[in-house]
Amino acid sequence: MADQTTTGSTEQRTGKTVKDAVGRSAVLGAVFLMATSAIGPGFLTQTATFTSELGAAFACAIVISIVVDIAVQMNVWRVIGVSGLRAHEIGNRVLPGAGYVLAGLVVLGGFIFNIGNVAGSGLGTNALLGLEPRLGGALSALVAIGIFLSRRAGVALDRVVVVLGLVMVLAALVITVTSSPPVGEALRSTVAPDTFSFVATTTIIGGTVGGYITYAGAHRLLDSGRTGVEHVREVARSSVVSILVTGLMRVLLFLAILGVVAGGASLAADNPAGSAFEQAAGEAGLRVFGVILWAAALTSVIGAAYTSVSFLTTSRTAPRTRNLLTVAFIAVSALTFVVIEQAPAQLLVFAGTFNGLILPIGFSVLLWAAWRRRDLLQGYRYPGWLLGVGVLAWLLTLYLGYNAVRGLGSL
Repeated sequence: MADQTTTGSTEQRTGKTVKDAVGRSAVLGAVFLMATSAIGPGFLTQTATFTSELGAAFACAIVISIVVDIAVQMNVWRVIGVSGLRAHEIGNRVLPGAGYVLAGLVVLGGFIFNIGNVAGSGLGTNALLGLEPRLGGALSALVAIGIFLSRRAGVALDRVVVVLGLVMVLAALVITVTSSPPVGEALRSTVAPDTFSFVATTTIIGGTVGGYITYAGAHRLLDSGRTGVEHVREVARSSVVSILVTGLMRVLLFLAILGVVAGGASLAADNPAGSAFEQAAGEAGLRVFGVILWAAALTSVIGAAYTSVSFLTTSRTAPRTRNLLTVAFIAVSALTFVVIEQAPAQLLVFAGTFNGLILPIGFSVLLWAAWRRRDLLQGYRYPGWLLGVGVLAWLLTLYLGYNAVRGLGSL
């Protein structure tokens, strides 16, 4: 009897250890899913363009954006993580119908952007292997589909985004060292820039925590099971780390391109990031850029599809159903790109305005839940300082939303 009891206890401990390991892996996957979703083709182009225009002064905009992004993500992750509900579920409980509006915006914007993400993966394989972009985009989409069709789709998702995220960081670090940027000047410009661009600052904030990106990591966190008041510290830490990973990639890209620009080189208007890498390290630099672009685009395809489908389902939806819907989302996005042969520029611009709308709408619902709906947060007393920081960030998102609405008139 004693031996049976000991054996049973050992099996329980082993099971708990395995469950904890899987949970920690999923949390790490949530961190990198948010980070890599933000690091897409647009992220690379924005960083290269603004570095070329502003030089070292762009460092100040990057620091400000990281601070604001942390304020947004800490609130989003905490409300969703403590409540155990997806953003649209919270929205419908705060204001009936609000969740459906938010879901519609996220899914539409995510689908249009995913066409651009597939296109970016095609351009990445072209720079890396010389493949025709449509073929490269289609093959990359098949890779993403394969992840969600695998038996352990959740584990595969977490591992892929973590590995590709680390590959991007290491590749950018190599080019940064090669380009020999003026680090001292960049550090000085973080606090005393020669010029400041509010447009650049607001653009990269929207590009990092706008649209579906806002909820990518937090929704993946729900699937990890590490939710509720008892996990609030882990949720808070993960939200900050996700933005720091994104910020690290932004800083490395900025320094790599700054080294090229500071040397007097001019970047190609149609591919500023690629030309910067090529000028920094020749043919090898172009190949490295292909690796970064492909990894950035593929992880964004995964992130956009996963997050968009999470707004079409609830916590009660079977994982198999969610995976099949995600596969369909990716397939339709890829087919659209292959048929029209390019990312629809006008639609991408239109979808960009959605990012400016989604952020203040969704964020306001979550802040209201934090302030007035403790019943949704399992009685958790929300920190006043965090709510205050969130409100300040929300005011900035209103400005972004206003600019987004104005942008509709130019389409």
